[in-house]
Amino acid sequence: MLIGLITAIAASVCYGTGSVLQAVGSRKSARREAASATASAGVTQHGGPNLSSTAKAAMTWEFIVGTILDFVGFGLGALAARMLPLFLSQTVISANLVITAVLSVKMLGIRLSRKEWTSIAVVCGSLVLLATAAGHEGSNHADRATHWWLLAVSVALMVLGTVAVRLMGAGAAILAGLLSGLGFGALGVGVRILDGVDPFDLGTLLADPAFYAVLVAGIGGMYLHTVALQIGSVNGATAALVVGETVLPGLIGVVWLGDASRPGFGWVAVVGFLLAVAGAVAVAWYGKHEGESSTAPDTPRPLVDAPR
Repeated sequence: MLIGLITAIAASVCYGTGSVLQAVGSRKSARREAASATASAGVTQHGGPNLSSTAKAAMTWEFIVGTILDFVGFGLGALAARMLPLFLSQTVISANLVITAVLSVKMLGIRLSRKEWTSIAVVCGSLVLLATAAGHEGSNHADRATHWWLLAVSVALMVLGTVAVRLMGAGAAILAGLLSGLGFGALGVGVRILDGVDPFDLGTLLADPAFYAVLVAGIGGMYLHTVALQIGSVNGATAALVVGETVLPGLIGVVWLGDASRPGFGWVAVVGFLLAVAGAVAVAWYGKHEGESSTAPDTPRPLVDAPR
């Protein structure tokens, strides 16, 4: 349990730091696009970034370092998902919201309101409750149909997110963050139920639909998160991601995989889980207007202005 918690915390730090570095790189690229004579070529007709502008964002050194940290966080998070109940591992990993918020103050010139700090404190307190209440993880096995359903859902989420960004433009920032979070949640479930991991068998692993669900959800989730960072609030998008990657795997872990709390601590786990989601939603809500409240002269501008 302790090793699993340490692993999940390390994954959270990697993800949180990576998100801010990716935001710095994305917004640096966005400023270049906005300053160029062909800025309109970097967006869709509805104001959302296209694949070309997103690829350019991925070429900045900040984004590359942030992506490396994401991969490290992915490895640590995958390990934690197999050592802890999903409602605990995913929620601890989702505490990268706190890292993101704190670093964004320094690196993005964002000023957090008292309400945002209070919401972050609620998230931290909820993690303590969850860690206290968590029992042993349940099974790492699920029937074959579940593996196929996970792949189908992962593909549907990524297609929906891509279409939404193209049609809604800047208005899809929070939705993109949420769908990327659901993708990362599906990734966590996929890692938990993968066949051919213990003991390792490459043939069995490659024949498992959950393996491809992990790939689709991971790559697609990273793309949608990058888009959300380009066009919206870094804290708001990350908070929406937190909700998506926490709720889905937490419920699946309890309902289908047998994750449970310590005897007599079920209510503590429920309260902690609900507070974690509520705190993340609050940060997403208050973070939507961070660009309006910040007066820092060097605050980066998003790729497009939010619709009025």
